[in-house]
Amino acid sequence: MISGGDLLLMELAIELAKRGVGTTTPNPAVGCVIVKDGRIVGRGYHEKAGGPHAEVAALNEACDEARGATAYVTLEPCSHHGRTPPCTDALINAGIKRVVAAAVDPNPMVAGRGLALLKKAGVEVDSGVLEEKANRLNESYRHAIIEKRAFLNLKLAATLDGCTATLKGDSKWITSPESRLRVHALRKRSRVVMVGVGTANADDPGLDVRLGVDEPIDTLRVVVDRDLVIRSDLKMLSEGRARGTVIFCGHGAPAKRMEELHSLGAKVLPLAGSPLAGGLDLKEGLTALYGMGKMEVLCEGGGKLAKALLDAGLVGRLHLFIAPKILGGEGMPLFKGSGAQRIADAAFLEEPRYERVGPDLYVTGKVKG
Repeated sequence: MISGGDLLLMELAIELAKRGVGTTTPNPAVGCVIVKDGRIVGRGYHEKAGGPHAEVAALNEACDEARGATAYVTLEPCSHHGRTPPCTDALINAGIKRVVAAAVDPNPMVAGRGLALLKKAGVEVDSGVLEEKANRLNESYRHAIIEKRAFLNLKLAATLDGCTATLKGDSKWITSPESRLRVHALRKRSRVVMVGVGTANADDPGLDVRLGVDEPIDTLRVVVDRDLVIRSDLKMLSEGRARGTVIFCGHGAPAKRMEELHSLGAKVLPLAGSPLAGGLDLKEGLTALYGMGKMEVLCEGGGKLAKALLDAGLVGRLHLFIAPKILGGEGMPLFKGSGAQRIADAAFLEEPRYERVGPDLYVTGKVKG
């Protein structure tokens, strides 16, 4: 029987799990709270891949008080040996009496097996508590595991009249410092940032994470460049950074240019062709990134690449920042190319959320249609 107290404690576990977002990949973000006789005796969350899981961190804090206690965990405890031992074993050996789980882990190595092992050991198990909220926290992880390709976030910034830049390409800065800081938080979460070669050559972006810390947090940089026209003098291809750069090209790209980029340290991945803008099968690219252990990608445009991803049905979530500015004429559009001919055929946002960030409006939601 699920009580109001169970819901409150799971809320706390979810808040703990949020602390690990952006540092646990390829693992999910998980939080755990251990309660005995109405007292919280242990708290924990998964801080980083390879580190202790949330359940173990909470058990370490609870120590002997874990015996006979209830553990609230945002995701089904793992039941397999990875870089750390199974959390099911740790919970059973600690004498946990009851486990309340928010969601079942879609990973085939777990997928209900963890809860079944707990029940077999005599642990009382309840699941599905705040399941939707917990699943939203690990939206990209669930998608990547099920679809076997990285989840794609599309970030765009525009004026009130829907322009991402002037016709001359001036875009700095459309949005406020507050919005740009939020984008860096998105980069930290994804750890993989994708742009088109036009954006790369024009802006020479670093694509790292700058959140007010002394040292930028590095990312994997991905450039979509069918014909390998990327400039060799870009920051992302400089000494020490090229090894963190992946370039998606076509099978017909010049072999000599491919060798040159390899020699700089970049990873060049030829993809199959596509009739969509950009001319590459980007679904194959996202599958390749998943094979590299990447669960989530943040695409930062430009308009042709955004349109290709939208047309291919690959955009999982849109992050749109709208500035209270008006160009008042022609400019670079959010999506470059012909759009839907009927409103009924338009893509739409499911569960849209609206938030004011500085002077800007931040709109996000799952992309459907």
